[in-house]
Amino acid sequence: MEMSRAEVNGMSACCWVYREQKLHRASSLFEALGLDEDEPAVISVVGGGGKTTTLHRLADEYVRVGKKVVAATTTHIQKEDEPWFLADPSAEEVKESLERYGQTWVGTPVRGGRLGQMEDQLFSQILSWKIPVLIEADGARRHPMKIPAGHEPVIIPQTTHLLNVYGIETVGKTMEEVCFRLELAEQFLGKTRSEQITYGDIVKLASSEQAGKKGCPDGAKYTVVINKADRESQRQDALEICRLLEKAGIKHVVVTGRCGEVSCAGEE
Repeated sequence: MEMSRAEVNGMSACCWVYREQKLHRASSLFEALGLDEDEPAVISVVGGGGKTTTLHRLADEYVRVGKKVVAATTTHIQKEDEPWFLADPSAEEVKESLERYGQTWVGTPVRGGRLGQMEDQLFSQILSWKIPVLIEADGARRHPMKIPAGHEPVIIPQTTHLLNVYGIETVGKTMEEVCFRLELAEQFLGKTRSEQITYGDIVKLASSEQAGKKGCPDGAKYTVVINKADRESQRQDALEICRLLEKAGIKHVVVTGRCGEVSCAGEE
C-alpha cells in the first residue's frame, strides 16, 4: 500500500547502522557510514533502489558541515534543473560553482537530458583537489535491484568507499517486477521471473564478488545500503536482512528511509 501525501509530509529522512543484532539510529547518513569530515573520500554508489537519492543526501550533508563536494558519474545521471548541475564545465567553472553552492554535479551531455562521464583530464584535476567526490557508478533504470552485466559497474580505482544499494520493496515482489538485467538475475539466483524475492536473494547478491561486491577496489570500505525502509514492517525486513548479511561476512550495513517517531522492533 502506498503512503498518503500527509503520511509522507509527516515523516523525515532517517538512517540506522546495524551492529550487535540491532538497528541503531544515526543522526545522519554521514555518521552511519563512518565518514571523516577531514577525509577526502571518493564514494562510488552501485546497485538499484535509490543511488541518486543517496548521492543527493550525502552531498547535502557535506554542504551542511561546510565541506565542498563534487558529484559525478562513470555511467549516466539525469541532469537536474539546478544551477550546480554543470555540463562540460572547465575546472574554473567547477571551482566557482563550489564556492557559490558548496556542491557541484558534473558530466558530459548525452541523449535524454542526461550527463555522462566527464573528461578524464577534468576528473583528474578534481581528484587532485582532495575534496569529497561522489560517483554514481552503475545504472538500473529505476529498478530497486539488479545484477551487473559484464561491463558493469564502472568503479574508479581511487574509490575509498563502495555503497551497494537495494530497495527493501523488492522483498515479496516477483523477479520480473523489480530486477534489472532480469535474465542474468534468473541465472545467478537460480529462480524464474515469476518467483518472489526473498531475504536470502538480497544477501546472495550483496555478498557476491560477481554481483554487489563486483569491482570493489582493494582497501575500499564496502557497505550495503538497504533503502526505502519507510514503515516499521519494512525496517523489520531490513533488520532480518542485516542479520543474514552479518552471517555472510558483510560487516557494514546501513538502513535508510523516511520515518516518524515510532521505533521498530530491534531498534535502539
